[in-house]
Amino acid sequence: MAQTIEVGTLFLKKGTLLPDTLLIESDPYMKGWSLVKNLSSPGLDKKLCELGWTFFYMAGEVNALAFGWYTEKTIHRAIRTVIANMKSDMLNCLELSHVAAKSFLGVPYVMVSGHARHIQESIYLFRPNSISAADQVNLAAMRPAA
Repeated sequence: MAQTIEVGTLFLKKGTLLPDTLLIESDPYMKGWSLVKNLSSPGLDKKLCELGWTFFYMAGEVNALAFGWYTEKTIHRAIRTVIANMKSDMLNCLELSHVAAKSFLGVPYVMVSGHARHIQESIYLFRPNSISAADQVNLAAMRPAA
C-alpha cells in the first residue's frame, strides 16, 4: 500500500475481465480488491474506449466514515465500508471522489466517498454474456414472473 490514497484513486475487483492488451499495474489492497497504480480514471476510460470496451460511471456517491486520525489504517477502514456499501456485487470498480480528515467535538474521523464503476466489453450494462453463471441465476430469480 505504498501509493497515496487520493481523489481519483481506482480500486479493481479481483477477477474483473479486461482486454488482453490492457496492462494494468495494481497492488492488492484488501480481500478481493486491488489498487490501480498506473492509470487514473480518465486514462483507463480512454484506453478501454480505444479497445471497444465500456467503463460505466454509476450515479450517486457511496459515502463512509471511520473514526480515528488521518492515517492509512483509518482510510483503509473507510474504503472497506464504501466497498461494502456499493449497491451491487456485480460492479467491479470503485473511483474515489472525496477523501478528507474531519473532526466533530474533538473526535477525529476520515470521510471517504466514491463512485461505483463497471468495466465490461458490451455497451449494455450487465449484458448476460459479461456476467458469471451464478450472477445470471441471481438476476433471473429477481425478474418478475410473467
